[in-house]
Amino acid sequence: MQLQHTICLGVAGNFAHHLEQAGELKDFENVMTAEPDAPKGIFPFYLPGSDSFLGVYSIGTDRLTLPEYEANAQVEPEIAVLFDIVYDEGKKVIDLIAQKFTTFNDCTIRKEGAKKISEKKSWGRNSKGIGDTWIPIDRFEEGGVMDHYHLCSFVKREGILHPYGVDAPLLGYSYFYTKLKTWLIDKMNTQEDFGPLENIAAHLQATHYPKQALISIGATAYAEFGKKNYLKSGDEVYVIAYDHRTEDSSIEPSAHKVILHQKVSS
Repeated sequence: MQLQHTICLGVAGNFAHHLEQAGELKDFENVMTAEPDAPKGIFPFYLPGSDSFLGVYSIGTDRLTLPEYEANAQVEPEIAVLFDIVYDEGKKVIDLIAQKFTTFNDCTIRKEGAKKISEKKSWGRNSKGIGDTWIPIDRFEEGGVMDHYHLCSFVKREGILHPYGVDAPLLGYSYFYTKLKTWLIDKMNTQEDFGPLENIAAHLQATHYPKQALISIGATAYAEFGKKNYLKSGDEVYVIAYDHRTEDSSIEPSAHKVILHQKVSS
């Protein structure tokens, strides 16, 4: 699915321990949240039509291209949800309608001195990755299809498959379903340009109020290999969502499994 006309946003800090492991907690030390486990904010990683680096369509499928300069890049295994955006007459976001979900690699470079999260998120084409299949969302609340899915990730290096992120149920997200949607709507309308965060309402205006948003809703914590190893050319990345009632976490395809598989190059 091509998303060139869709604003693409990410959620920072929506899984316990991820920011600490990624070494990014200090970036948010002055960002206040309503609850201790609340996400820190929203960041853009693709702005259709923008003249900035965020205007480059960065989402790949089977390839992940590392920056030309030396960079400490890590997989960020996530679920991405495609939402329809509903605006009122004043172009304020009043609803987000979840349509479908897939797996996502919000690959991030650990870049010292970056003023905004977005500076670590996009560096050109194929700096992100999206799954091969979309699962329709029957309802974005408990009792729906997403209740049963888990998210896991692996990196294959020199023929050996290593767990990269922990295997986690989607219900393990700190903010999910209605709580997440309410929070997203608020941040899309009110988040200010402060610290590592950006004014999302201004981005919506600059992109001519797109009808849809792809939102990656947060990365899992890292497994031991993920904590200690950055990506290298020649690695293979797998980000997998599977229905735990009928499937396992293997990289083998099956009926209700969503697999993102990328080969890493520089």
